Amino acid sequence: MANSSNKTGLIVSAHSADFVWRAGGAAALYASKGWHVRIICLSFGERGESAKMWKHENMTLEKVKASREDEARQAAEVLGCDIDFYDIGDYPMRISDDIIYRLADEFRQHRPEWVLSHSLEDPYNFDHPLTTHAVQEARIIAQAHGHNYPEKVIGVPGIFLFEPHQTEQCNWKPHVILDISSVWQKKAKAFECMTAQEHLWEYYTRVALQRGAQGKRNSGRDMKYGEAYMRILPFVGEEFV
Repeated sequence: MANSSNKTGLIVSAHSADFVWRAGGAAALYASKGWHVRIICLSFGERGESAKMWKHENMTLEKVKASREDEARQAAEVLGCDIDFYDIGDYPMRISDDIIYRLADEFRQHRPEWVLSHSLEDPYNFDHPLTTHAVQEARIIAQAHGHNYPEKVIGVPGIFLFEPHQTEQCNWKPHVILDISSVWQKKAKAFECMTAQEHLWEYYTRVALQRGAQGKRNSGRDMKYGEAYMRILPFVGEEFV
């Protein structure tokens, strides 16, 4: 896709649908502004995130993975983003050094201004914090002068953690509420691509409305839909806003 602003945002999703529910609004919003938004799915969610598909007779792991990949590609197209799949498996997910280095190469090649990934804790899904741990480690490696010298190191992109399914259990707080009202229809359309998890469409619509109401109250903006993020690195600038 065209990169009119020469700026990139990176979303690293444990499973093939996580980016849609939790960061689809950010993806669509920045893509609409001309950013290159790149999505990486570490797995297809073929074991733990595809219960509806496994209820069919004669289902196979290969069929599930192919279907989940197709869903995610359709959703990324709706949102206006690039997408790549590492296919490292889920439930359990294991991340090798090769995957860490591959992510570091993503940082070096695309040099994102910001990175979105999962909460640091999630007692319901170990794949989620594992993904964010890998993202942080890859970011540190990409900043290391001794890694793949003489490649140019990266700066420090902002890392934001998108909202987990049950925030209270994950020690997660909404430090940032992003107004996604202008791109809500794109996010809702991306929901509809994820047919294997149709039960989440309404749930994440309610989440967006709730964060929209909170965003309006905290800002005075005329907003209806929002996405919330937790920041783990400090904001640096010459002004507060």
